Amino acid sequence: MPTADNFRLTKQERRETAREEARKLREAQERRAKRNRTLLIVGLAVGLIAVAALVWGIVAAGNKSALDGVTRPQGSDLTGGIPVGMTLEAGTDNSSVDARVVNVYLDYTCSYCAQFEEINAADLKTLAKDGTATVIIHPVSILDRSGDYSGFSGLAANAAATVADRAPAQFLDFSQQLFVIYTAAVDAAVNSGASTVTEPTIADIEAAAVGVGVPQEVADTFAAGDFTDWVAATTRQFGRDGFEGTPTILVDGVEFVGWPEAGALLAEVRTTGN
Repeated sequence: MPTADNFRLTKQERRETAREEARKLREAQERRAKRNRTLLIVGLAVGLIAVAALVWGIVAAGNKSALDGVTRPQGSDLTGGIPVGMTLEAGTDNSSVDARVVNVYLDYTCSYCAQFEEINAADLKTLAKDGTATVIIHPVSILDRSGDYSGFSGLAANAAATVADRAPAQFLDFSQQLFVIYTAAVDAAVNSGASTVTEPTIADIEAAAVGVGVPQEVADTFAAGDFTDWVAATTRQFGRDGFEGTPTILVDGVEFVGWPEAGALLAEVRTTGN
């Protein structure tokens, strides 16, 4: 609203005053617009950083092994594998002689895994002992239905890890014996007409271990479940790696399905390795 002072201004002075006020208004608007643009840019930058951090976190979590930070058997790797080299001891490998790599994923309650062992166990020992291949055993527990790995599948995998860690020379023989005692339990159920299998107990697992030369003091630690977390982690890693069933056999990373034929795995490793 015009004031008394405005009326005393000349027409030219009023125009100049109006122009000055308009200039100040434009400058104020420009400052607000610049500030808003800056705030928008900063907000977008912060948002992009947050999204990038989230994506990185997801990718990093996806790339991180399920076994990272989990107590593992001595010499095992972050895929859940327990390597065996020329000495036939767990935790050794044949990398020094540029050997092939044979990965074997198994579950101790898997009947097909038991069949695999019966057909190929001796050949796996041969391949490892003569330096042709590093044999890497991956005990998993995908068939354990207990919810806490207290079924035979989980108990057996924990025991296998314990032997690999504390009695590595007996690892392969004990791993094979775990299939023997579970197969015997299945046969007993079939022969009796039972609808369910009475799984071997922790005492049966301990006896099987001592029977192949595992020291009693090592077998006595099975019940403590020192590697139960490892069993859970290696089972998760099995799924993360894209595998679904056992046995899964890889020769230098390529799945080999011809293992049911006696001698086929041995020939595959030796032939394709030449």
